[in-house]
Amino acid sequence: MASSCVQQLCRRSTSHLRSKTSCVTLLYSTHVQNHVAGVRTADKTNAGGDLIIHGNNSIFHASQTRQQVGVCYYSGYNASPLLPTEHRDTKELMSTDALSQIKDAQHLTETNARLDTDEAVYPSASEEITDKDASHTMVLSTLPSESSSLRDYVDESETLSKLVQLGVKLWKLEQRPNVGTMLLKLDFQTDVVPRLLFLKEMGVEDSGLAYILSDNPFILKEDLENLHARVNYLKSQKFSPETVASMVTRAPYLLNFSVKRLDNRLAFYQQQLGLNSSKTRGIVARLPRLLCGSLEPVKETLRVCKIELGFKENEIQHMVMLVPKLLTSNKRKLTQIFDYLHNTMKVQHHLIVKFPQVFNSRLLRIKERHLFLDYLGTAQYDSDQPNYISLDRLASLPDEAFCTEVASATLEDFIMFQKTM
Repeated sequence: MASSCVQQLCRRSTSHLRSKTSCVTLLYSTHVQNHVAGVRTADKTNAGGDLIIHGNNSIFHASQTRQQVGVCYYSGYNASPLLPTEHRDTKELMSTDALSQIKDAQHLTETNARLDTDEAVYPSASEEITDKDASHTMVLSTLPSESSSLRDYVDESETLSKLVQLGVKLWKLEQRPNVGTMLLKLDFQTDVVPRLLFLKEMGVEDSGLAYILSDNPFILKEDLENLHARVNYLKSQKFSPETVASMVTRAPYLLNFSVKRLDNRLAFYQQQLGLNSSKTRGIVARLPRLLCGSLEPVKETLRVCKIELGFKENEIQHMVMLVPKLLTSNKRKLTQIFDYLHNTMKVQHHLIVKFPQVFNSRLLRIKERHLFLDYLGTAQYDSDQPNYISLDRLASLPDEAFCTEVASATLEDFIMFQKTM
């Protein structure tokens, strides 16, 4: 069920688009006999008509809308379009402004007022302007033409402000190439709201929405039909709706991949591990990013476990089912930990298979604790011998619990021993 917070946010966004446009009219005249003065528009954009903001290794572009008859519409970041009533009157206003400017220019010519053809006329700061002149002049938007952060534009952009309200980390997104440009081009009502509702209907929690968009803003550009097709495919593979929502939350890029790619990934793990479909689903559900990343590191890990470390196929299956993260472990870390366990601590393969969680630990932690136990004369890892210490307790317990429950020593003794290393 969609929470009231997100529902209200979407309703407000759907019903109320804010207009953030402002315009400025700049008039100049050329001193050409029997000809009226030309009208020139002035803006603060680059040659391509885009407002450019330089971020950290990124350039953000905000679109601007221009009119060529004496009026320049200077829009801020992702500014909303003109309201319908204003839009209907645009042509009439432009026509009136143009005629008025031509008459003013003729008057200047008749009174021999000479103007530089390459410069716009700016009124003096102390010069009093008439109501007629004031009606043709509007203050430019206060948006800076350059900024190192998107935060300067949050108040002027509905999309950015709503994303901030949802908890999206804009500081994280603006550091990625092209993401700032993409966000500024999105319309909150047509681009963001439908995908937020889609995620909510899937069962994604409110906190999950912010995490997904902060990590994968590109989902806002994905076609809704494709998103529905990918969710339906996962459900057809007997993933429950709750599991699919959890998988998408923990692996935000999951729905960016086609049905064909998702199907190929599932088939790969089933074939490589020699598991049935049910056990394969269990592994993927626990570590959904397996469907997102490259398969080459996984192939290398399986090769190392089988050839270099000497584990049998059924042992690898057992370890992966207990700790799916083993498939994405660093090859160097795997070999270093195994070498220390097997060759220094003399732990046999079958005991390592029983506690594969040890590969998630740090090698330094294992070394410190083993050497401390060896110093105390209690380093016993053979399950057939008395005072047996399991690898799970050795690697996973906090220091204080390890000292009291495993080493039968004080934490102060362990700290003093660490200083001697």
